[in-house]
Amino acid sequence: MHYDALGTVRSGLKSRIDAIAAEHGHISLPQICEQLDRIRHDARAHGLGPVERIASTLETALATDSLGPVLLSYLDLMRDAVECEDSSPEASTTYLAALSMRIGH
Repeated sequence: MHYDALGTVRSGLKSRIDAIAAEHGHISLPQICEQLDRIRHDARAHGLGPVERIASTLETALATDSLGPVLLSYLDLMRDAVECEDSSPEASTTYLAALSMRIGH
C-alpha cells in the first residue's frame, strides 16, 4: 500500500515537472517558483530528498538569474530524481553533482 501511494506521489510530481517544461517560455517566473515550491514541499513531505534538493537549488538559481534554456536541464534531472528509488543524502549529493556538470558550474 505504501508503495502504491508513493507511486501516485511520484506520478503527480512528474506530471507537474512536465507541465513546467511544457510551459517553458510561456509561464512567468513567479508561477515557476510557485510550482517549484509546491514540488519541493511535497517531495520533502514524502521523503524524496533528491527531488527536494534539486527544486530548492533551482528556486535559488531562478532568484538570481532567469536561467533561460538551463531550466530544462534542471527539470530533466528533477524528473530523473523522482523516478529514483534512492532518497538518501548521498543520492541528493550525486544529483547535485550531476546538475553541476550539466550546467558547467
